[in-house]
Amino acid sequence: MTITPLLWLVLAGPAALLALAALPAGAARPLATRVRAAALLGLASAVLMACVVAVAGPLATPALPFILFDGLTAVMFLLVSFVGCIVVQFARTYMAGDPGHVRFTRLLSFTLASVLLLILSGNLLLFLAAWVATSLGLNQLLLFYGDRPAAILAARKKFIASRLSDLALVIAFGLLWQAFGTLDIAGLHAALAGVAASGATAPALTGAAVLIALAALLKSAQFPLHGWITEVMETPTPVSALLHAGIINAGGFLLLRFSPLLQLATPSLDLLIIVGGFTALFASVVMLTQNAIKVALAWSTIAQMGFMLLQCGLGAWPAALLHIVVHSLYKAHAFLSSGSVIDIARASWSRSPGGAPHPRRLALAVAGVLATVAGVGTLSGLQLSREPGVFALGAILLMGLVHLLAQGIDERPTGYVVVRTAAATLAVAGLWFAVQAGMAALMAGTLPPMVVRADPLAWLAIILVVAGFAAITIGQSSVLAARGGHAPDWARALHAHALNGLYVNTLANRLVLKFWPTSLRARR
Repeated sequence: MTITPLLWLVLAGPAALLALAALPAGAARPLATRVRAAALLGLASAVLMACVVAVAGPLATPALPFILFDGLTAVMFLLVSFVGCIVVQFARTYMAGDPGHVRFTRLLSFTLASVLLLILSGNLLLFLAAWVATSLGLNQLLLFYGDRPAAILAARKKFIASRLSDLALVIAFGLLWQAFGTLDIAGLHAALAGVAASGATAPALTGAAVLIALAALLKSAQFPLHGWITEVMETPTPVSALLHAGIINAGGFLLLRFSPLLQLATPSLDLLIIVGGFTALFASVVMLTQNAIKVALAWSTIAQMGFMLLQCGLGAWPAALLHIVVHSLYKAHAFLSSGSVIDIARASWSRSPGGAPHPRRLALAVAGVLATVAGVGTLSGLQLSREPGVFALGAILLMGLVHLLAQGIDERPTGYVVVRTAAATLAVAGLWFAVQAGMAALMAGTLPPMVVRADPLAWLAIILVVAGFAAITIGQSSVLAARGGHAPDWARALHAHALNGLYVNTLANRLVLKFWPTSLRARR
């Protein structure tokens, strides 16, 4: 670990954001400009320190023992700083003229600073404080329009899930402190390396790992406490972008930060596999039935987080981190451009002369995708028996090309079309494995090596998830056709139930209103 005073620079952005959130505010425009400058300062320090870490390795300084800045910190700090700058700039224009612009800007500044401090935390107490502060800041942003009943209900469900997550994390950190007598995360990692070498994991450590996994599941809007994230559309669009591209990743970051502990406790990985895999499939089906673009994006986030947690359960830590980065960048763009989606669709849409691809052609295309992933992955030097999660994610990624492939092998295929679609598939597969290998090399020494899970549960989860996404891809046309009533009875029935999320959120709403019956009055 390299000792350098440059580490002070990483605190410049969060400190400036916290100061602007706490100090008395004047007019909205100057405050928004100052917050933008603070966010840019954080981004500049993130870029500089990421370059330093790439050259010198993990950084430390005796004056800041509560800061841990390694490769994982560098990637996440740079990601959140970049997304935060974009969101702050977008909000500066989006909220112009709103009577609550000043209040919104201060809350946004506080929440962004809390997320950045969470990433920088090298001490369990600071990590927990930033974890809770992020949740409280988001809760206030969700209640920005406090006179809207839907916003209050969503904030209440989020509050309940967050407090359960906080409780699990407090107990887990207490068990770790009791076991090792230190609050320093780097010290915990060193002690866990000794435990791994001994081959014996104490029950207290297994309990701590399970509680950390549970805290991550609750933070990541996973089944069955997922409904709040689909109902936050009453809040301004910049909040949705920051939530889906930044804050929702806190659960994944928690798992990656404590991955050395989770690797020692198979029950915690099993929990992630079961809940994450089921949520990914469940949310993907529901997403296809949604008509509102922001609601569909919310279900997409639930599914993506589920698959990321599945990756963690399979021990594919670099793949999970890559998933977080790519999903954050995509989702920030998707939410901030959601207002233009209709114009974009109108400009790019053209009727397919052959209609929707036949299910047989889709099945043939899916088989081609699976064969491509297996072949390209093997040629890249990977082994299916050692990195099943990497192959699974690659297969699901390439499912997006199935409809293109099916159109390329329609009733009257041409050589040019077939070659073009095959080349596109091979290029995407090769790019995926190359980027994944790059992330694994970048995180070598920061994240633990891949866990080789050959147990029946791991393989069953992989097979079911890949088969489930293949079935969704093949049956997608039938489910979407149900919107217009032109579909088999089973597809129309599935569409009706999936449109309502299998009514899980309805039951959650009833429970919340039963045990929290305070009238949904305006809050300002």
